[in-house]
Amino acid sequence: MKIGLLQQHNTADSRDNMQRLSEGIGKLAAQGAELIVLQELHNTLYFCQTESVEQFDLAEPIPGPSTRFYGELAKQHGVVIVASLFEKRATGLYHNTAVVLEQDGSIAGIYRKMHIPDDPAYYEKFYFTPGDIGFRPIDTSVGRLGVLVCWDQWYPEAARLMALRGAEILLYPTAIGYAAEDEEAEQQRQREAWTTVMRGHAVANGLPVVAVNRVGFEPDPSGHTAGIQFWGSSFVAGPQGEFLHRASDHEESCAVVEVSLLRSELVRRWWPFLRDRRIDAYDSLLKRFDD
Repeated sequence: MKIGLLQQHNTADSRDNMQRLSEGIGKLAAQGAELIVLQELHNTLYFCQTESVEQFDLAEPIPGPSTRFYGELAKQHGVVIVASLFEKRATGLYHNTAVVLEQDGSIAGIYRKMHIPDDPAYYEKFYFTPGDIGFRPIDTSVGRLGVLVCWDQWYPEAARLMALRGAEILLYPTAIGYAAEDEEAEQQRQREAWTTVMRGHAVANGLPVVAVNRVGFEPDPSGHTAGIQFWGSSFVAGPQGEFLHRASDHEESCAVVEVSLLRSELVRRWWPFLRDRRIDAYDSLLKRFDD
């Protein structure tokens, strides 16, 4: 499978963001990409740095304008696209939703982000209701995709449940960056932890992992923080956690990476973790804390 990654710096001009994404999708398709993964909430700036009811105006229904836009691009180029949208499900009910567009432009499926953070500059609980679809892979013409979103990437349970339901690859549209007040060493520890935990999901489940992050600086409109420097570093890891590609931490990137799903089959034969799971002994996983 040839996978296209679009790591982009966003501006306040949504039309400009979408136009540049359109151009990038065209370039990736011309290079042979069959599946193209976009970053989290790619149409706009990362608006969750503040809590503002006006930002709900950015939300849209699914199907809606963006699914038509990216669906037309998927059909035009004959590719599968993983998009990330601010979904308006109903008035007062919103989700952070990944949408998979098939090669014919139709919606193959959606995933609503399950784990919702609430930290300084990442006030997502104000905007997003946790997903209610669960961890279900989406079947497409290029394979069964385990689509998760950003904060989900820290949770081994999410990756495992996708794998147990037959996902052939794990995909993470992402928006994460440095806090300006952290020293350089701490910033790099965080970036490496982010990479390492997902490489661990690849190893533990014998599946390739793709993470696509935004890049560049976005100011905090409230001025309460110094803004976010998104660290990019989008990457593809193979089923043993090996790096197949890693993008810049400060520049935009448009890359095609070839992934062998046959290798997942071989790795799972060598390391049969699913066979040796003690499913009779994991009841405590359903507790918040086992004291």
